[in-house]
Amino acid sequence: MTTTTAGMLLGGRVHYAQPAQGYRTGLEPVLLAACVPARAGERALEVGTGAGAGLLCLATRVPGIAGLGLEQDPLLAALAADNFAANGFGGLAAAAADVTQWQSEALFDHAFANPPWHAANGTESSVAGRRAAKQVTGDRMLATWVAAMARALRPRGTISLILPAALLTEAAQALAASQCGEMSLLPLWPRVGAPAKLIVVRAVRLGRGQDRVLPGLVLHDAQAFTPQAEAILRGGAVLMA
Repeated sequence: MTTTTAGMLLGGRVHYAQPAQGYRTGLEPVLLAACVPARAGERALEVGTGAGAGLLCLATRVPGIAGLGLEQDPLLAALAADNFAANGFGGLAAAAADVTQWQSEALFDHAFANPPWHAANGTESSVAGRRAAKQVTGDRMLATWVAAMARALRPRGTISLILPAALLTEAAQALAASQCGEMSLLPLWPRVGAPAKLIVVRAVRLGRGQDRVLPGLVLHDAQAFTPQAEAILRGGAVLMA
C-alpha cells in the first residue's frame, strides 16, 4: 500500500492525496489545467496524470466535463481514481496504461500533459517514483507522447503541454509531425526581468491558423506569488483563453 499525505489544491476547493515519497505535485499541473480551453460536456485526456491533480483542477474550473487520466504506475492510477471519487467528480476516471501503447476507444476534445523531460544522461533521482515521473527513458519521448495524444484527439481538438523553454523547438517539431498547428506559446516568468524557465504550448489538431505568442504570466513578485498567479493557483482562474 502506498503511504500518502493529504493536501489541497485551488485554495482548498480540491482535496488531494498524493504519495508521501516520490514525485510530488508542483505548480505545473495547476497552471497547465488553467490553459485547457474545455467547456461543459467535452472530454479531456490527461497523460501522465499521477494522482490526478491536473484533471481535478480542470473539473473544478469547468463543471460538467468528462475526463480520463492515463498513468503508467498502477498505484498512482488507483490513487487518482480515489481522488476523483473523493471530490465527487463522477465524470472523471483513471486508467493504468503507457500512452505509447494505449489505443483510444473514443476521441477527446482536449489532451494535456506535463511530460517527462529530465535528460536521460542527467543526475538520476534516488527516489524511483520521482525518477519515473520526470526522467526521459528513450529517444524522442516527447515526440512519441505528442503523437499518441494527437491520435486521441478529434479534428480541431487541442493539445497542451507544459515544458522547459529549452524544449520549444522539439515540441514545435513534434506537434507539426502530428498534424497539430495554430500553436500558441505562453511564457511563465519566475519574476519580472527573468528569463522564462517554463512555457505552455498549445496547438490544434489539423489547425491551420497562425501561430501566436501570448503575454505570459509572472509567477513571483518581491513578496510571494503575484496576484495574477494567485488567481490561477488558488482561485482557479483561466490562464490561456
